[in-house]
Amino acid sequence: MKILVTGGAGFIGSNVVDAYIQAGHEVVIVDNLFTGKMENLNPKAKFYLMDVRSEEIRKIFEIEKPDIVNHHAAQMSVPASVEDPGFDADVNVKGFINVLEAARRNNTKKVIFISSGGAVYGNATEYPTTEAYQPEPASPYAITKFVSEKYLAFYKHQYGLDYTVLRYANIFGPRQIPHGEAGVVALFMDRLISGKGCTVYRYPEEARGMTRDYCFVGDVARANVLAVEKGSGGAFNIGTEVATHTLDLYKAIHEAVASRVDMLKGLENPEIGDARPGDLKRSCLNYAKAKKELGWEPKAGLKEGLAKTLDWRLGPAFAKR
Repeated sequence: MKILVTGGAGFIGSNVVDAYIQAGHEVVIVDNLFTGKMENLNPKAKFYLMDVRSEEIRKIFEIEKPDIVNHHAAQMSVPASVEDPGFDADVNVKGFINVLEAARRNNTKKVIFISSGGAVYGNATEYPTTEAYQPEPASPYAITKFVSEKYLAFYKHQYGLDYTVLRYANIFGPRQIPHGEAGVVALFMDRLISGKGCTVYRYPEEARGMTRDYCFVGDVARANVLAVEKGSGGAFNIGTEVATHTLDLYKAIHEAVASRVDMLKGLENPEIGDARPGDLKRSCLNYAKAKKELGWEPKAGLKEGLAKTLDWRLGPAFAKR
């Protein structure tokens, strides 16, 4: 099939593009390179430098006639959405509607939409959280993701445009940049490799910091491949059901980096800071529905995923000890 991937030069989107091409699909990428990078582009994919908010996006659909749209393009930072909710909505809602209009006018069969299980449920009382839990988005970013899911339901009802929603946990892995909701892994790694200290944000009652569900990007890419043929009209959590405190994450990253890089003395313990606006106290996703209906489950644990990520960040210049 021909699949158009918005945000296909970004961290997660580029890994998904690679997985689609490996699976034998033809891929077209649309990315404005605001956070994506040219070096992430798969040479077998066709690339358009364009913002999803541009009216020119419709011309791309007219030319390429994609069977499926995979929508990864987004303003992805919770703190940034709190600081500028208008920009967040402009990209995440108006930009997505622009893509949906182009898709339905050019007979696209299906949209795979990337939502956020790590944000839309809010401070859920069900833990790990299932898709049956009523979302309670607690940030502008989370609100835009949930609203976009509602637009998908409308377009399916009104125009017959099929969809699958993937609600991601906190994703990490090769090509990640130290920004966004799950950028903490890249941030901690970058700073420790550079011999700099880190800060763990927490609420006063959470001594070890907030908890998050960290899922490796290779597993996520596999979920996107499965969603091409499965998951019609459904929303699916893509996570691990493992809750990790931020302080424990820091220590795991410190241990991984220390095994490969010298000069980490004095960095065993991070600084402690107050939780930022929009930060959830905890988040962890139940993936039973994805296992049953998509045939998906995570394979890489946190330690394995961190090792693979570190291999990528250090590159061939650092030989394993």
